[in-house]
Amino acid sequence: MERFISTCEQETRDIAKNFAKTLSEGSVVALIGDLGAGKTAFTKGVAEFFDVDDDVSSPTFTIVNEYNGKKTVYHFDAYRLENVKTDDCDWLDDYFFGNGICLVEWAQNIEDILPNGYFKVEIKKDPSKGDDYREIFIEKTEK
Repeated sequence: MERFISTCEQETRDIAKNFAKTLSEGSVVALIGDLGAGKTAFTKGVAEFFDVDDDVSSPTFTIVNEYNGKKTVYHFDAYRLENVKTDDCDWLDDYFFGNGICLVEWAQNIEDILPNGYFKVEIKKDPSKGDDYREIFIEKTEK
């Protein structure tokens, strides 16, 4: 597991851009963190690495946004999904096993259906160290 410290949104984006170098077609990234932790900022950094020109925003109501760049980036928000069963979300297979890069905010809500070998990115706030302080933990899972 790798650990990074960020003290501002731009640092979070830079950490994500550097991490994006390790991603390839079919990579799935599970983003975990409290509200306002920096999940969307992290996604913006990955999208920047792949030369996405679109405005990246959390797809809270649409569930998925698609961004085109050097690679297609799919940005999911699973906040409103609960007690998900594999059969309920077989539509995700087209994304998870496709040619794009998938980033899933609130991924803990659909952890049981994430594919083997996804990347887990957990972002933790620590208000005692400042409003913008974040610890970012990145690991590749072997589910």
